[in-house]
Amino acid sequence: MQGDEARVLLGLPPDSHPSTSQVKAAYKKKVWECHPDLFPTHEKARAESHFKMVSEAYSFLLPGAVGEGSTSGVYSRVVRTGVPRGNRGRSNPTFIGIPFLFIILGTVGLGASRATRAYKKQKESNPSHNPFLP
Repeated sequence: MQGDEARVLLGLPPDSHPSTSQVKAAYKKKVWECHPDLFPTHEKARAESHFKMVSEAYSFLLPGAVGEGSTSGVYSRVVRTGVPRGNRGRSNPTFIGIPFLFIILGTVGLGASRATRAYKKQKESNPSHNPFLP
């Protein structure tokens, strides 16, 4: 992709030298216009290809990407796939489960003690002669 082509795809003048913030603003505007989810089913394929071209133009014009704005040979991806995994995929279910265990046990313990106190108070204020009640 050429620099002029990338600028035109993002709606910038062909011979301009936009700043990073201008490139980002133009990209956001174009994404709102051509995102595939905004189109009906029969137009999604065309919108998706246009969206990919806009994303490629964006990554081409950003400093640090391979292309015109490049200061290094590192390619920065615009569209990422997959589910983000926090903590690099490692998890410790023990540390995750312990706070929930404390919450559940504390709630049951406090709830049981309050229920017992309420039952005793009710029993004292209203004694019953029913042999089936404790």
